[in-house]
Amino acid sequence: MRRATAAFLALAALGGLVLVVALMRGERAETPETTPGPRLVVGFFDDANFRWRPDRARMLDRAQRTGARVVRAFIRWHLTALSEPKPGELPFYEPRLYEIDELVANANARGIEVLFSIWGTPEWANGGRGPNYAPDDPDDLRRFAHALAARYPTVRRYAVWNEPNTEQFLAPQFDAQGRSVAPAIYARLYRAAYEGIKEARPDALVAIGETSSHGRDAPSRGRAQDTHSPARFARLLAEQEPALEFDAWGHHPYPVKGRQAPDHASRWPSVTLTCLERFGEAIDHWFGRDDTPLWITEYAHESIPEEPHGIPPELQATYAARALELAAGLPRVRMFVWFTFRDDQTNAWQSGLLDGRGRPRPAYERFAAAIGAIGS
Repeated sequence: MRRATAAFLALAALGGLVLVVALMRGERAETPETTPGPRLVVGFFDDANFRWRPDRARMLDRAQRTGARVVRAFIRWHLTALSEPKPGELPFYEPRLYEIDELVANANARGIEVLFSIWGTPEWANGGRGPNYAPDDPDDLRRFAHALAARYPTVRRYAVWNEPNTEQFLAPQFDAQGRSVAPAIYARLYRAAYEGIKEARPDALVAIGETSSHGRDAPSRGRAQDTHSPARFARLLAEQEPALEFDAWGHHPYPVKGRQAPDHASRWPSVTLTCLERFGEAIDHWFGRDDTPLWITEYAHESIPEEPHGIPPELQATYAARALELAAGLPRVRMFVWFTFRDDQTNAWQSGLLDGRGRPRPAYERFAAAIGAIGS
């Protein structure tokens, strides 16, 4: 799926950094995983409006009023570590993280958790091949993940890479002979990040996957990107590394076609909302586990007129509430993240509960009511 672009990275005010440093020096905050709380944590993914816009604190206030308890944030390794660190140096350029400092502080102040999704390899770590190519030495990623987790003791949730079953985020998917190689590449990449996070924060919850909902499972002969279906990608990953450790499987169960309803039946090995339980059972079988938690770390429906190929605002509201209802009906689903909160010119998706001027679409009230109904 298309994602919010990295058109700019606005450095946050230093006040956010001061607050985070204070939090880091104090007692570690408890999270819903260590205290009684709802089974399903609901929230939003909207870097533009929660991290970069001047009214970002007010946007978090409005998100909190819906009942949101988590915000997902991209940690773009390639943009926070533009040059190779020297021995003894931090594996990132600190000023690039000031906006993250502020986000974490603002979220903590509102009782909202933060989920970090790490992705993107710096040019110095992979020979300049682009952020969607894995590092030549996975230990570079391990050191980055370790330092990140050490910097943010109040952040407990992590996911490693975004949609690694798509060439847009992980290349190559196939070799010159048409054989699947992305699962093996991802296994090395994931293991490095997992080890780094757990070394710094043993009680962190780390999700594997963050898979896209569908793919072709064969090299493309045209201009379309190479992709794997999520079920085939997961099975091949298990064949490569059956002993991989993870705390949840992250997934993006978008409809295969944008206007389809949340309960539209998809054809396996695509994985949309209607076959999440089958996917979870398959992951249990392939990896030899029981009751693997699923995190829906991205889901949305775009709205007209801002998106000509979207659906009417009233239908978006119906679909948003129905999608959350479906997720809440599956005990193994522990997280549901809607993308995005407010439309933004830097984001190719017009799926916000607020339009670009901050006016609520019908989905705002319906989604908030749905959150209230499930007790999040």
